[in-house]
Amino acid sequence: MTNPTAERFIQELQQHQNEAEIEKMKKFFKGSDENTKCLGLNMRTVFQIAKQFTDMPLTEVEQLLESDYYEVRMGAVSIMDFQAKSKKISDDQRQALYELYIRRHDRINNWDFVDRAAPSVVGNYLLDKPKDKLYEMAHSSDIWERRTAMVSTYSFIKQGNTEDTFAIAEILVNDPEELINKAVGSFIREAGKKDEEKLKSFLNKHARTMPRTTLRYAIEKFDKSTRDYYLNLKKS
Repeated sequence: MTNPTAERFIQELQQHQNEAEIEKMKKFFKGSDENTKCLGLNMRTVFQIAKQFTDMPLTEVEQLLESDYYEVRMGAVSIMDFQAKSKKISDDQRQALYELYIRRHDRINNWDFVDRAAPSVVGNYLLDKPKDKLYEMAHSSDIWERRTAMVSTYSFIKQGNTEDTFAIAEILVNDPEELINKAVGSFIREAGKKDEEKLKSFLNKHARTMPRTTLRYAIEKFDKSTRDYYLNLKKS
């Protein structure tokens, strides 16, 4: 698209507003930002529009992140995701995306914003680099930074590297927030597809004390007898 600005993107979203979608979209936002509002678009539409704006400069993307509208910020992280997945992306562009994500994490403040962009923007950038930032975020007081720390490791899992997934899960295994419990359970389950013994070792250590939500997500793909074994450990 020629001249893909934040203003044009928002105008495009507004053309697809649907009052009936507003209440549905409100259910997706779990953040504490009381200023967040909804335009009223389903996510498929947001993603389709974002794909038309993948050449948007990051200065414009940052303007989208400043918006109080849920769908506009989802559009911003979707554009970042599309850019990060581009086969044409340069190392400098990948670094700039990563730096924007980290610097403006205050606006990437919902579970689905994190899930949309963390693996491609953060995880892919860190594939061949030190992972210190993820461990720093795993200890953060901010729930969304902690979720980024866990979700970003999906990029490593896809490359067959599960070490950081389980190491960060060790930090977050007893997190008080359900949205972190779900992330830990989901991504150690994914890591277990690459290394089932490592997953079982983790569960043998933590199943008795980890939150039930984490355990249920982690064992979801096991056969019934194995699921029952770990659920019974939880009860014992």
